[in-house]
Amino acid sequence: MTSDLLSLTKPDDWHLHLRDGEALRTTVPHTARAFSRAIVMPNLQPPVTTVAEALAYRERILSCVPPANKFQPLMTLYLTDTLSRDEIDKASAVDAVVAVKYYPAGATTNAENGVTDISRVYPVLERMAELGLPLLVHGEVTDDRVDIFDREQQFIDSVLTKLLSRYPTLRLVFEHITTSHAVEFVLHQPDNVAATITVHHLLYNRNDLLAGGVRPHFYCLPVLKRDSHQRALAKAAVSGNPKFFLGTDSAPHGRTTKETDCGCAGIYSAPAAIELYAEVFESHGALDKLEGFASFHGADYYGLPRNSSKITLRRNGWQMPAEFGFADDVVIPIRAGNSIVWQLEKL
Repeated sequence: MTSDLLSLTKPDDWHLHLRDGEALRTTVPHTARAFSRAIVMPNLQPPVTTVAEALAYRERILSCVPPANKFQPLMTLYLTDTLSRDEIDKASAVDAVVAVKYYPAGATTNAENGVTDISRVYPVLERMAELGLPLLVHGEVTDDRVDIFDREQQFIDSVLTKLLSRYPTLRLVFEHITTSHAVEFVLHQPDNVAATITVHHLLYNRNDLLAGGVRPHFYCLPVLKRDSHQRALAKAAVSGNPKFFLGTDSAPHGRTTKETDCGCAGIYSAPAAIELYAEVFESHGALDKLEGFASFHGADYYGLPRNSSKITLRRNGWQMPAEFGFADDVVIPIRAGNSIVWQLEKL
């Protein structure tokens, strides 16, 4: 590696939204360009709640993978109050389905079918713990009386701590953590508990969203927090601790649904995700830790082989396009119209 060249084992994205239909023609190539595998979220309309639906969705994704690209989507089931233990047994027997996603009802985009009370799904969680099937957690309470900036910490205190006390062997990934409280919580849990960290929560804080005007394309859930939490996330990401790994939570929405009086939550980072993670790690003098975070820790946690192929990033400034076609709309990407330091070399 020279100062202008960075070679990495091909990374994986352990938390991704691809949407469905015509949108896949944009989202799938953007992820497949840099990542070998990705865990795909099930919050479609209607949600993906059966193995059969997950495998059908997987085929729709694969149909949009560019020729000669070997990208593999890893599928999830959407945890509802009525998901059965039998469906969990089916999922555990299918290699392409790797986890179950827990959304508190109403927590984020298309989460209206989520869990209304954690106790309602105890039988399913018990079976998941027995089988070793991971639970992927959107960790926020949805009580309107709780300040939006405190909802992650409240979730830890009122739900997550009790859940892991009841099922201490449950394999659990605390998705897109955003606070120092979440970092400390994960650090103090056994090895069956891990966390993903997004690039947008590493790059930005709530000033980027709110200072000088509301910027809808910085609006995501969990919402951007203050800079002290941003620093805590960066410290965890670059630490080399295998409990933390890459999950972009890249979440595209059409411009017309973002720039409106009630804009959707989500930041579309897939077109430059690995390049921007490199910027973050370089800014902390930790480029040598990027490969573990991006390419090793997640694969090891999920018990999957590490990728054998490589990618190369070159220090070669380029400009992110202002927009991309997105079904019958356009999607505004992260860093739209602005420069990015690192560039992925074509394979």
